[in-house]
Amino acid sequence: MTGTVFGARRALAAGLPDFPWDRLEPAKAAASRHPDGLVDLSIGTPVDPVPALIRAALAEASDAPGYPLTAGTPRLREAIRGWVGRWCGTESGSFGVLPTIGSKELVAWLPTLLGLGSGDTVVIPRVCYPTYEVGVLLAGARVLRADSLTALGPERVSMVWVNSPSNPTGKVLPEAHLRKVVTWARERGAIVVSDECYLPLPWESEPVSILSVCDGNFDGVLAVHSLSKRSNLAGYRAGFVAGDPALVDEVLAARKHAGMIVPAPVQAAMVAALGDEAHVGEQRARYARRRSVLREAFERAGFTVEHSEAGLYLWLTRGEDSWATVDWLAERGILAAPGAFYGPAGERHVRVAFTATDERVDSAASRL
Repeated sequence: MTGTVFGARRALAAGLPDFPWDRLEPAKAAASRHPDGLVDLSIGTPVDPVPALIRAALAEASDAPGYPLTAGTPRLREAIRGWVGRWCGTESGSFGVLPTIGSKELVAWLPTLLGLGSGDTVVIPRVCYPTYEVGVLLAGARVLRADSLTALGPERVSMVWVNSPSNPTGKVLPEAHLRKVVTWARERGAIVVSDECYLPLPWESEPVSILSVCDGNFDGVLAVHSLSKRSNLAGYRAGFVAGDPALVDEVLAARKHAGMIVPAPVQAAMVAALGDEAHVGEQRARYARRRSVLREAFERAGFTVEHSEAGLYLWLTRGEDSWATVDWLAERGILAAPGAFYGPAGERHVRVAFTATDERVDSAASRL
């Protein structure tokens, strides 16, 4: 029996790709040897303080001895619904909402929570966040990379991931494109899931939520959001999903059994974060400055910036293998993410995050 269990574990691990960030350790070690220290522009983890009103809400709710609600408190559900109505451009209130432990765990487990398995195919973008693929593999389903759904022909598809603004490219999908995706999926009975975690960070294009193109009918459509970037809450693990009420209820039922619950103090902090836009504007201004400094410096150093219209990253190329570019930057004490992390189509690019302090960003610019 024990051998069977260990065999199953090995089989599961064998089906997953290597954790990408582990492969970046040699470059990080090389970059750390720079006389002026490491400038880490790779992962995209926030470095600025958590706003005071959010920390106050967390502290006030810290006496929480009982189990929290998986569905979220009534106040949190109301706050999410209000934010979705304002930011996702939907006047209809007929969508469901559900808080999640950040967005990554939802992305990784959503195909499983919705019952997908070996007979299902999930479409993900050709260049995209690696966890889309991981989630499909965890469910035992099949991954298909494609940016054009019309090119799939009679392919039977159960789920489609879209991501706008894109991680890693910063590309923004037009409203017309999102409408076509929803129409295509509904004609085939497929679920559409839109990762919109970078929606509050527009630069050269104004991204729209997929919920805004549903005309009040959210059947088969979900949108995933995160407070990690807009409110510096990556350490809180605070996210949510909104859309088709039936799908949200299905996910909720599975999460109740699995114990996937956002802690009560974090739920209170989310209410405070979603109800205040002043701190979001301040953080957006910080990122705008860092983006401008880095973009100018990389272009001056001979890089080409592609897309990068919104979101938290610059998508850069020197026309060479992404690992060669990573090594070139590491020699200057700068750590970037190789485009190969995001799919074969990204192998000649690197992703650079704005999430370093002003001092570190200025240091990177001077080195370039």
